[in-house]
Amino acid sequence: MKSALKRIAVLIFSLHAVLFGSFAMAQNQDGFEDLIDGVSLSGWNIIGNASWVIGNGIVEGNKPSGFLVSTKSYKNFVIRAEFWAESNTNSGIFIRCQDPNKVAANTSYEINIWDTRPEQAYATGAIVDVAKVNPIHKAGGRWNTMEIVANGSNFKVTMNGVVTVADAKDARFAEGPIALQSAGGIIKFKKVQIKPI
Repeated sequence: MKSALKRIAVLIFSLHAVLFGSFAMAQNQDGFEDLIDGVSLSGWNIIGNASWVIGNGIVEGNKPSGFLVSTKSYKNFVIRAEFWAESNTNSGIFIRCQDPNKVAANTSYEINIWDTRPEQAYATGAIVDVAKVNPIHKAGGRWNTMEIVANGSNFKVTMNGVVTVADAKDARFAEGPIALQSAGGIIKFKKVQIKPI
């Protein structure tokens, strides 16, 4: 009898965990889906040597060099991300990655988070080698909100409500996973959301 009750309790707990997990990753009222839950790396694969720490609703990369790569592939979408970076942090959000095991700016679109990039035209808020940032935006030492629109060959990037890349066009990559980069300094993500277009 005790073992039967124990099995029922375990089953109820497991069902609760599955339902709660599904609810946590469910679509929000505004149509956005949460890609990070702040308590696990569910939905992401780790590649490279970066150290990823999870806690207090935040995913933090604090060691070079590597990526969190989404297990799902995405085509046309809007991404909203809240991040905190040091002034010398080298990071970025890579979209439509062609090889989830070898993420690079020449096989995906890299929306840069790097205030001190030597070539400032492709610093924070730019799409590396596709669209230069205008105006140049500094993100270091505070929380920032980035919005990325990828619709076919058209791209737009907004940082803290200011458009940094408008009407960029590039048709090389149509679909692929998303990757969050840790390449130097501390980067923290407390929200990464996506909505299909």
